[in-house]
Amino acid sequence: MLCQECNERPATVHLTKIINGEKTILHLCDKCAHEKGEVFMMHGGAGFSINNLLAGLLNMESAFHTAQNTPFYQQSEPHCENCSMTYQQFVKIGHFGCPHCYEAFKDHLKPLLRRLHSGSLVHSGKIPKRMGGSIHIRKSIEELKLVLKEAVSKEEFEKAAEIRDQIKYLESQLDGYFQEGGN
Repeated sequence: MLCQECNERPATVHLTKIINGEKTILHLCDKCAHEKGEVFMMHGGAGFSINNLLAGLLNMESAFHTAQNTPFYQQSEPHCENCSMTYQQFVKIGHFGCPHCYEAFKDHLKPLLRRLHSGSLVHSGKIPKRMGGSIHIRKSIEELKLVLKEAVSKEEFEKAAEIRDQIKYLESQLDGYFQEGGN
């Protein structure tokens, strides 16, 4: 695949942007990606760093906290009781010092997770079709249960009955899948 910008070199950087629910996919060569400034997490072509990505996302939040650092606003900086890492240290390096940090900084992580997961605290990623097995069925059942709940709350009982039947059918498929020895 050729670079969408120069149409000369092979595309080696593939970016997917989702802004306000609108998905844009860009295929660029290294040179065009650097020129466009799209690859802010690359170190001069050395590769992707998840720590830099997280630190960049976290530093956006730190701008909001600087207003709180006035003489009239005094609050101790959050830190992990186990490893003594402060939240600012986490923001700077982009990773935790120990597993207990997740609990210590959970209130600060919720807004970050919401930004990363389009407003949700739960990650719902893609499942490869050939590897998904029962996961696809379970996911469909979960989605249908939400639709069922909404239909019942709107008193759309005929629609709710159809959805209930779909759920029962998928559950029977799930039972058959496990009897065959699937995951």
